[in-house]
Formats: sequence, C-alpha cells, structure tokens
Amino acid sequence: MARTLIWRHALMAPVMSWVLSSAWAQQGVTTFGLQVKPVFAMPYFDPLTELQRPDLRGRIELEGGIAYGMSVRVGLTRIISIETGIGQIQRRYTFGLSNDTSGYNGSGNVRYVGYEIPITVLAYIRTGERTYMNAALGFSADLYPSDVQAELDEGFIYLYRNNWVQPGIIGNLGWEYRTEKSGIFYLGATFHRPFGDMAIGDLTYWDVRQNFLPYPMRGALNGGYLTADLRYYFHEDPERIRPDRR
Repeated sequence: MARTLIWRHALMAPVMSWVLSSAWAQQGVTTFGLQVKPVFAMPYFDPLTELQRPDLRGRIELEGGIAYGMSVRVGLTRIISIETGIGQIQRRYTFGLSNDTSGYNGSGNVRYVGYEIPITVLAYIRTGERTYMNAALGFSADLYPSDVQAELDEGFIYLYRNNWVQPGIIGNLGWEYRTEKSGIFYLGATFHRPFGDMAIGDLTYWDVRQNFLPYPMRGALNGGYLTADLRYYFHEDPERIRPDRR
C-alpha cells in the first residue's frame, strides 16, 4: 500500500507542476510585442457618407487601411492582464464628386492618419496545451496630428479633425499560441469606435465656367473600423518573488 502511494505521488508531481506553471504562466510577466492590423470597412460600421445639394452629389467612403505599433502586456492574476501601447493607423478613403448639369464626374483617394494609445483589460481561458482564447475591453486615446486635403480637376476634399485628441472604445477577441521559449503568436480581431465623429468631410465643387465659384457639401465621418490583428510577443520569464527575510 505504501509503495503504491509513493508511485502515485511520484507520477502526479510532474503533472501538477506542469498544470500550476501553466496556470500562473502570465502572472507576474510583462511582455512586449509588435502588431500589424489590416483595416476592413464593414457596412455595419457606416463607412459611407453621402452628400447632396441641387445638381451636385458626393460621397466619402472608408475603403480600408493599415495599423501597426507596439503593445505591452502586464499579467496581474492567473486570468487577467492589462494591455497598453502605441500605434499608428492610416485610414484610406475614396471620394467622388459629380455635377448633373455639366456632366462632370471625378473621384480620388485620401489617407487620414491618426495615433492611438489604448488601455484594455484582458481575460483569457485555456483551450489547449499551449493555446489560449482571450477577450479584451477598454478605451483608447485617439490623436489626430493634422487635417488632410486632396484635389480633383473641378473640386477638392478637405477633412477637418474634430479634436486633436478624442476618446474611443475598443473590443477585442483572439487566440494565441504560447511557445516554451520563442514568444507568443497571436491572431484576433478588434473593433474600434471613437466617441463622437472623428472628422468633418468638406467636399467642394469648383464651377470652372464661373471663375471657380465654390459649391461646398459637408458631412461627418465616424471613424469606426474593424481589424484583423497579427501580433508577436517576445518571450519573458515570470518575475521571481523574493522571500521576506524579516
């Protein structure tokens, strides 16, 4: 009987050690990562702004973009972490302007650049030996350094920022694979929506037959988007807790 108990404990010890080390894998760990996020325009997020006045029609539409930056994750407990970082986002818009009277029809592209400083609370569950599913929710400080402008043959577009800094909300869902010594590979998706309109789009037609008399049209851009997230976190060992010698 005693020999059986000894063998049982000998077999269970490595298993329990592996389970405990996995459960505490993120507690006391600060990891640094890099991320690339292609931006997708979804109909649900109102990517299209349509403008109209007598004889004139215009549109401004989010087509996509790219975001990239760095991320910092701080493990607080077995299942809770805090993430922050900084990144740049380039929204790509197409715009069009048409005049029913003259028959003019023009279109172009413009990029709207911003920077984001997010802070989110992340919770994760284990789905495999080294795979984890996580969800995050938080806020972001969105910074817009300047307005942007692009011209057509008979008109132009001007995007005015509403504020140089604006808060937004972030929701994220993803999966990650944690290697033993080679870091963490992450795949997920993020929804980002500013509180209030991001910018005002001013689309103006020049009447070339009347000394370039301007006919402006104006509409709001909300700036919401969805991304596919590709991230890599560098490997970091858990911080050792020093015993109290007092």
